[in-house]
Amino acid sequence: MDGEHFEILVHPDPALDFKFGRNVDISQVVAVEEVYSDANKGLRVSEDKLTKHFKTKDFMQVAEIILRRGDLNLTTEQRRRLVEEKRKQIVSSIARNFVDPRTGLPHPPLRIEQAMAEIRISIDPFKDVGEQTKGVVDELRPILPLKSEKIRLLIKVPAQFSAQSFGALKGVGDIIKEEWGVDGGLTIIIEIPAGVHMTLLDRLGSLTKGTAQASIIR
Repeated sequence: MDGEHFEILVHPDPALDFKFGRNVDISQVVAVEEVYSDANKGLRVSEDKLTKHFKTKDFMQVAEIILRRGDLNLTTEQRRRLVEEKRKQIVSSIARNFVDPRTGLPHPPLRIEQAMAEIRISIDPFKDVGEQTKGVVDELRPILPLKSEKIRLLIKVPAQFSAQSFGALKGVGDIIKEEWGVDGGLTIIIEIPAGVHMTLLDRLGSLTKGTAQASIIR
């Protein structure tokens, strides 16, 4: 900030929750009510300098600004946990949105994980999943054929299962057209990632006791 460096000491897990936008009181995050220019050397920032740069000398207000704008030094365990969570989300995104062009089927998550490990793909724990997935796919393609593909399904659901089926369908793709019959039955055209085709059919079959009809349309 204006060439100055400001540090505060925090409790690791509450601070991480705060950075992710969870409802955590700032007082639970702060470990020591001091602002430092170098915490390791114990160099404190004067109230005059705080007022100059933050327009206040109230510690909690200053601490909140530093937490929101600054970088958080993660513990080794926090970084390991966040990277693993992000890796799983990326693998799930690839399995959902890409297929093997040779078979038209999604790659199993384990195969994607093994390919990522083989070429030692680095995961950023804070970077957006969608943005990272694009980069990961580009790196994987030389060893794992991947094709982004969407399909359209025409689905017909009997009246007694239409409400819960519609709720399930809304979350997996883009609804192109929906029609509700006078008897309450549902006819819907939905566009989905090819990778979720079989999973969706299984879910629909379970919800409707096998009575739903689904077919791919062009």
